[in-house]
Amino acid sequence: MIKKEKEYVTDYTPQEIMATVIARELQDSHTVFAGIGMPCLGAMLAKYTINPALVIVVESGAIAPQPRRIMLSIGDNSCIERAISTTSLWRVFSDMQRGFFDVGVIGGAQVDKWGNVNSTVIGSYEKPLVRLPGSGGANDIASSVKKLLITIPLEKRRFVEHVDYITSPGYLGPGGPKERRRCGLRGGGPSAVITNKCIFRFDENGEMYLDAIYPGVKVEDVIKEVQWELKIAAKLKTVEPPTTEEVEILRSLDPLKFYLG
Repeated sequence: MIKKEKEYVTDYTPQEIMATVIARELQDSHTVFAGIGMPCLGAMLAKYTINPALVIVVESGAIAPQPRRIMLSIGDNSCIERAISTTSLWRVFSDMQRGFFDVGVIGGAQVDKWGNVNSTVIGSYEKPLVRLPGSGGANDIASSVKKLLITIPLEKRRFVEHVDYITSPGYLGPGGPKERRRCGLRGGGPSAVITNKCIFRFDENGEMYLDAIYPGVKVEDVIKEVQWELKIAAKLKTVEPPTTEEVEILRSLDPLKFYLG
């Protein structure tokens, strides 16, 4: 069998490479609990390319949907298109808390150096400058899944040393997994933060570091968008750009560019 060479595109958007990286992170996963938006888009791309056996779970209770277009909410008909089962919100969250799901993918408004995510308030909780939508299922996902992926655009206002409010726990503070266990959290904690410019990962102490940059991005471009002294991997990687197949699938899933911009 002749292996076909990969064809790469150069006109991809920041959102398209984010979704592509999410998909590649799911290459060896069995089950993923994916939030609506970029998390589901990346999970669907993985399902349709590198991991056909991937089981996608949607918050409203759909198990293994295979939609032709991205869902716009947890009540969208696309959530159940060609699904193997439609249960309930209670059931899928119960299964997640029992440890049945490998990976979770969430977004947020802020993330800090310990991987804690805020989607509740900007400013103080009592008198916020901005009141955000809240947790949804993100806290349960971050607390329970074996491996957490966080997806968030790289902006200085979002990458803060300490989030204004911990909606979804990362490693909480210095100590990494030990700190999570001390607080009774069963999940494994964040594995990566996927942005529109780079990928961050976490060291054994639970602190975020720069692991890989996207084509055309400089380290300085990343450092200036982070509000703490960022650690950088000794062997910094450059991410492979999206392939023609990956971009074509993404654009077919989101033809109105609701998430792809």
